[in-house]
Amino acid sequence: MTDHSLTKSARLLALRLPALRLPAFTLALVIGAFASAGTAQAQSAVDEGRKLAFDRGKGNCLTCHVIKGGSLPGSIGPELKDIKSKYPKREDLVAILNDETLRNPLTVMPPFGRNRILTEKEINAVVDFLQTL
Repeated sequence: MTDHSLTKSARLLALRLPALRLPAFTLALVIGAFASAGTAQAQSAVDEGRKLAFDRGKGNCLTCHVIKGGSLPGSIGPELKDIKSKYPKREDLVAILNDETLRNPLTVMPPFGRNRILTEKEINAVVDFLQTL
């Protein structure tokens, strides 16, 4: 295997760290391990968000929304689908979950962040999940 088989960023990393110069194959394995860990962490956040969204005592999204994979949904709020196309900016979803009353004072959606129903980490996990719908 040659250095040409590595990504550009991996080659640059190898050039910048000559004292730690690793054979191309070893360097590729290390970079692959980091990429796999990032993917696993992202999937873990999505799974945690799904659990929170479906948890009747925590996120409780199913009380008001239809969500694919959920049972006994409500119909007060809109169906949660195509979320990434409706809300391309992640921060918009985070703001809605934190306190939708800032955008819509007449909403019946609970302010999950403001009322400390969900922590910041939990809100981010729910957003990770919603963006997969």
